[in-house]
Amino acid sequence: MGEITKYLKENFLHFNAAALVDAAEGYKAHINNNQKMMVTLAGAMSTAELGKSLAQMIRQDKVHIISCTGANLEEDIMNLVAHEHYKRIPHYRDLSPEDEEKLLDQGLNRVTDTCIPEEEAFRRLQKHLIKNWKSAEAKNERYFPHEYMYQLLLSGELEQYYQIDPENSWVLAAAQKGIPIVCPGWEDSTIGNIFASYCLKEELKPSLMKSGIEYMVWLAKWYQEETKDSTIGFFQIGGGIAGDFPICVVPMLHQDLEIPTPEWSYFCQISDSTTSYGSYSGAVPNEKITWGKLRASTPKFVIESDATIVAPLIFAIVLDL
Repeated sequence: MGEITKYLKENFLHFNAAALVDAAEGYKAHINNNQKMMVTLAGAMSTAELGKSLAQMIRQDKVHIISCTGANLEEDIMNLVAHEHYKRIPHYRDLSPEDEEKLLDQGLNRVTDTCIPEEEAFRRLQKHLIKNWKSAEAKNERYFPHEYMYQLLLSGELEQYYQIDPENSWVLAAAQKGIPIVCPGWEDSTIGNIFASYCLKEELKPSLMKSGIEYMVWLAKWYQEETKDSTIGFFQIGGGIAGDFPICVVPMLHQDLEIPTPEWSYFCQISDSTTSYGSYSGAVPNEKITWGKLRASTPKFVIESDATIVAPLIFAIVLDL
């Protein structure tokens, strides 16, 4: 047992702290039983530099598939190539509208306490991605959003810009491992908007990018194949489409296609969303039983806290740190 794990087990004994340890032990038992795990990333986890711990999880085979927003997909790579140009603003709660406009004028896009530099991050990636997109179109090829990112990373083109230890990039770790990514609603991201702008200018065709429906079809086939030999757990960081999209693959297979399909075999959500009228992100796991996503017997955990604090600690226990 590592020092971090020992400390957490000795001191995290009640409430959300205890739920954290229980969820981590459940995750660890699931993996140790030769089962697989999906991790879903909502919010701004990449800008929060979750890659430092998530990349370790990927390299050590503790994660087998990822579902993420387009923002998390791109922002991990942006942090890799433009970190030195980021600006941290710890007093962000005190900013006035005029202060925010000054940041805009400097080309700094704020995500809570961190500003992403427009030119060094977004435009740097755009310059390289447009070549990949045009090359695919010339060859009459189509790829998923994450596949274009994988091609770019594995080509080595971006190495000239690296400003952090590449070991701390979770997308690079996933590309090197070849683990699949599902990125629903990718067009709701900066790079997605940039791609749409090229389509509006008729420089590219929308069909060049595989769609969310194609992601769901691919995921359904993957899930059927993988559950022949193991079960799949579901570790959800935040709420939103990153979690809502992939968890629905089970009831779709079972109810819409009438294919007998095992439910997700472990479930954990880290979220500060509260249960309210119609709030899916804040819904307790038992509600998912009624939708055919989980079973009454499925190990279920909810940690109502800040994922930037909780997720690295859970990963530390899983990694025996």
